Amino acid sequence: MVYEDLLNRFTKMSKETLGDNLIGIYLHGSAAMGCFNPQKSDLDLILVVENDISDIDKMDFMRNVVKLNGEAPAKGFELSIMKKEHCNPFVYPTPFELHFSCPHLNWFRNNPDNYVDKMKSTDKDLAAHFTIIRKYGIVLYGAEIEETFGEVPMRDYIDSIWYDVENAKDDILENPLYVTLNLCRVLAYLQEGLVLSKKAGGEWGMKILPDKFHDLIDTALVCYESDREMIAEPKFAQDFARQMLVQIQEYREKL
Repeated sequence: MVYEDLLNRFTKMSKETLGDNLIGIYLHGSAAMGCFNPQKSDLDLILVVENDISDIDKMDFMRNVVKLNGEAPAKGFELSIMKKEHCNPFVYPTPFELHFSCPHLNWFRNNPDNYVDKMKSTDKDLAAHFTIIRKYGIVLYGAEIEETFGEVPMRDYIDSIWYDVENAKDDILENPLYVTLNLCRVLAYLQEGLVLSKKAGGEWGMKILPDKFHDLIDTALVCYESDREMIAEPKFAQDFARQMLVQIQEYREKL
């Protein structure tokens, strides 16, 4: 398993900090789906607790996460903590008790009290994360996946993955690699019911989508598996995103 020692220490820290309140820790994303790249991937984690977490425990947890994050891959940890009552049966949009990812690092460092107070809301992305966990997830600690995560209704999963790509025409200019592969895997689900990684989504796109888009998708796949940064011709990338969104919308309306 990638970063096994770091994940073991993260698990030990979480158990010590959250104590008997902690139900389980679950690895998902590329590290669970067999396409992890330390230059491009983060370590995706979901922690499930039984009850509310005190601000003191949140602060201790966050301080330890920030320390461990310094040893993580380039994109660091991305994690959320939520209560079991929102996981099974599944609630959408899903409430979370605490979230961390590298874009929020300076917020916590500059104003930790504000971070702990404010970083509690709902997240539509969790429907997609839970779907991945139910299919590919790895239990790092605690209860089995089937006990902890209820089935995500199709309508909620579709809304979640649509939420992630609805602005793709603009987002592809800033992040062509992620958006290109993500559009492929969203269409793969809507067209064939496939729950895929970004890598597998791109490979599906190479087989199914028109030849004119193959160079773009192939470049995204090569960059995803290496340390290369992806550069795409803006007009062509936006045309790809526009055509993909048209197809995605057509399938959404049918389902």
